[in-house]
Amino acid sequence: MSSPLRVSDPTTALDAAAAELGPGGDLAPERDAEAYRRRMARRREVQQQRVGERNVEKGLVLVFTGDGKGKTTAALGLVLRTLGHGEQVAVVQFIKGGWQPGEARALELFGEALHWHALGEGFTWETQDRDRDRELVQAAWQRSCTYLADAARKLVVLDEVNVALKLGYLAVEQVLEGLALRPPLTHVALTGRGAPPALLERADLVTEMKLLRHPFREQGVKAQAGIEF
Repeated sequence: MSSPLRVSDPTTALDAAAAELGPGGDLAPERDAEAYRRRMARRREVQQQRVGERNVEKGLVLVFTGDGKGKTTAALGLVLRTLGHGEQVAVVQFIKGGWQPGEARALELFGEALHWHALGEGFTWETQDRDRDRELVQAAWQRSCTYLADAARKLVVLDEVNVALKLGYLAVEQVLEGLALRPPLTHVALTGRGAPPALLERADLVTEMKLLRHPFREQGVKAQAGIEF
């Protein structure tokens, strides 16, 4: 990542005990069944206590960034999960908009519970118009702010907003101010490579997708339905 995160150390004695007991399986040192059972019984007890002491509920800022594939997919997993619980969701896609992704079609069955807006016109090398791109990004951001301030929306996804920030079409200060509009229990997921340090600092959860191998780059495999869109 471009900048180290400031993270307070959340480790407790229970966390340390869980790490020492381990996840079990063949990683546990015990070779007889009764000793293994005792270890896992203790591990379950520790885990129940760990879960019990985490009792804070709040709207989260979740950032999915990095060069690897799967950032939007991770956010849309949250969309499906949230809709499954009967909550309302909004998705605003920055940059993207030149095609209708399979996810948008599949999720149409949720009706008004999901508001989906693809407000870009494609990649910069396709649009070839910085002023137009900037105008569309700013319009997408204004739409996003209406959802961020709406308590009826449990989750707001700002897809590829990190790319809009990286390109200079949106200021990180705008995004941070928008995040402050949220009601206390509204979650927001922000995707795209190159998330700026100020956003990483503000986030409650940051996942960096790391690229190890990609069929497009290494095998010449084209973008395929169900995989890329």
